[in-house]
Amino acid sequence: MSNPKLSLSFYQRQDVVSVAQELIGKVLCTQIDNAPLTSGIITETEAYCGRGDKACHANNGTRTDRTETMYRAGGISYIYLCYGIHHLFNVVTNVEGKADAVLIRAIQPLDGKNVMLHRRSKQEINPSLTAGPGRLTQALGITTELDGTTLTENKIWIEDREIGFSASSLVATERVGVDYAGEDAKLPWRFYPQESKWVSQK
Repeated sequence: MSNPKLSLSFYQRQDVVSVAQELIGKVLCTQIDNAPLTSGIITETEAYCGRGDKACHANNGTRTDRTETMYRAGGISYIYLCYGIHHLFNVVTNVEGKADAVLIRAIQPLDGKNVMLHRRSKQEINPSLTAGPGRLTQALGITTELDGTTLTENKIWIEDREIGFSASSLVATERVGVDYAGEDAKLPWRFYPQESKWVSQK
């Protein structure tokens, strides 16, 4: 029996910070170009709000070709290229026009580990494989070509396999690499389980 995919209603809630916290422990899955299923437990997230958050690409109505995806209704992927190298995977949340998103920063590999090793040219399963937003997308075969993909389809989706992390074990810290955002850089909107080693290094 397949595991339940998260419904669009999960993503289309108003509080992006709550969604970022609740995505910890969910399972990000991909089935790309007829390759086997690859998946991993989400172990690190960051919340970004489209209104009053200078760290957000779409802050206060900023609209570009890149950010237009963020303004669609929640439950789709927002994937952009960072430094011209790394494909970063975000989950769009809230309703149409709000431009909230959660960056997935790390996963713990589950399905298709050999495929992930091949994609990353690695020999061993350790945090260097998928702990980091550019590392996990490479391991899962996610590129900007999948920007705007609906997360209830069969290329990228997120499942609830009832893998629990206690709320008390969740660490909240400042987001990574957003010093340009002034006071907003200090918002404690990055989350990860205290007991997990599958967390990116700053």
